[in-house]
Amino acid sequence: MPQYHAPLTDMQFLLHDWMNICDHYQALGQQDFDQELVNEILNQGAKFAEEVIAPLNREGDEQSSKLQDGNVSTPHGFAAAYQDYIANGWNAMLGSADYDGQDLPNSMAIPVHEMLNSANLSWRLICMLTESAVLAVTKHGSDTLKQKYLRQLISGEWTGTMCLTEPHAGTDLSLLSSKAEPNEDGSYNISGSKIFISGGDQDWSSNICHLVLARLPDAPEGVKGISLFLVPKFLVDDNGQLGERNTLSVGSIEKKMGIKACPTCVMNFDGAKGWLVGSEHKGLACMFTMMNDARFQVGLQGLGVAEASFQGALAYARERLQSRAPDGAAEPSKKADSIMFQPDVRRMLLTQKALTEGSRALAYLYAQQMDIEKFGNEEHKHEAAKVIAFLTPICKGFMTDMGTDVSSLGIQVYGGHGYIREWGMEQLMRDSRIAQLYEGTNGIQAADLISRKLARDKGVMLKATYRVFAKLVDAIQAPHAQSQAQAILTEWLTTSEQLLALNAVDLAGTAYDYMNYSAYALLGVLWLSMADSAERSSNESIKQGKHNTCAFYIKRLLPRKDSYKTNLFNGADDLLAPADNEFDYQ
Repeated sequence: MPQYHAPLTDMQFLLHDWMNICDHYQALGQQDFDQELVNEILNQGAKFAEEVIAPLNREGDEQSSKLQDGNVSTPHGFAAAYQDYIANGWNAMLGSADYDGQDLPNSMAIPVHEMLNSANLSWRLICMLTESAVLAVTKHGSDTLKQKYLRQLISGEWTGTMCLTEPHAGTDLSLLSSKAEPNEDGSYNISGSKIFISGGDQDWSSNICHLVLARLPDAPEGVKGISLFLVPKFLVDDNGQLGERNTLSVGSIEKKMGIKACPTCVMNFDGAKGWLVGSEHKGLACMFTMMNDARFQVGLQGLGVAEASFQGALAYARERLQSRAPDGAAEPSKKADSIMFQPDVRRMLLTQKALTEGSRALAYLYAQQMDIEKFGNEEHKHEAAKVIAFLTPICKGFMTDMGTDVSSLGIQVYGGHGYIREWGMEQLMRDSRIAQLYEGTNGIQAADLISRKLARDKGVMLKATYRVFAKLVDAIQAPHAQSQAQAILTEWLTTSEQLLALNAVDLAGTAYDYMNYSAYALLGVLWLSMADSAERSSNESIKQGKHNTCAFYIKRLLPRKDSYKTNLFNGADDLLAPADNEFDYQ
């Protein structure tokens, strides 16, 4: 397994030199957050990820989680690492101070989350869902529910899950059939089965709070009849003490391609007591608070795996001696040159680097908008919410596709050794693959982007996003780079607005092309902005590295947007033309 080192130099460059994060905090009235605190959090997060979490990754994959006598056990060391995590306050970073959270800006927490994803995707997944559950309860829970559950969820003493999917109802939640029967005491009896529940049971926490979608007896058909309930593993009395076990159980643990250390459970609710979150029949809107946060966090999983794979490929390319450089021996004293001297290996490494660092910039820009939504005035909050909504499917869809592509390149750099288990590169690819599927497949993300966020919104979110990127362009000091960035951004806006005229079928047919077109265009703007900032860096490696990687991106990766753009206005006729029996000639 490649040894992970947190990319602190790049993270600090992005936060301080590129984003001017301290000025950002000042503008939001958050003067307590300064460069010293940011760097301390980054350094301590890196130490925890590198020394505590990363060493568990390989063994966790080997051992997997186990179900015995109705209880789940996670691989050796996982639970102890979690206790260390919560004891040091990592789980509470984003929680409300009203319930003993730290109320940190998202831009402080997101880099730590990225590190944890790089170090150990299976381990991070359970923490991630707890943070998302905290958001849902904070925003939609009653005061009574908050008082009873939020402190323990924020601290991490208790964990949370998201229970949506049923065997017959995945993307189309209108089909779900789990039932909720009201009780006289204000609780509800929840019955039904949920599948694909990450962390549905584990040996980390004393209680697990399941957020479950179900239907009341009088619920209307479709998604408008869904309600959300908090269903604890152990009932909690009025004094916050744990009581008897609720009537829910683990049916099985899925045997999976990757993230084997994270228990993915079938959960059976047999009249389990639960409490309403939000209003009756409004559960899907409440759940989307959790789901949208989780979608961005899953995008960070793609980024985390990509960084780990790039690091492994780079280390191997430097060490692997094979053949000679194309222009003759680069290291005559050795029996062969390292494969770092091969242009095709450089192509793969630079592709990994450009996509990973570009996606990191996109993630940190997103986190900056989350800060504004959290701490800004009402006008700025509203504007940031539009940008977050528009960028969420791009971050989730593109960054997880990117994670799998980059991890595949990591294997390719290793050659045959990359396919062998002991090197650890194949685990990264197996683990990354799920990120393209859960929290809504990437096809669903693309459809959401083009149909809801673009067309149905009539370009309002689009223009808000344009304004954020236009500020980056305006700040570029080099005239040629600024002109390039503005041309890319203007073309993207104009093309996007032209799509508003398409019908629903053609929009659906070109959804994936639009998501990728948008991502490559916006990363082009980000790279030109980063490279311009790097010109003023005192770190020569950053200065030259960003310049050269930007040049590579603009020359070799940015043209990918043009191939996607070609398909945007081709219609969906060719996709729908073949009859069903023509696919297999029956």
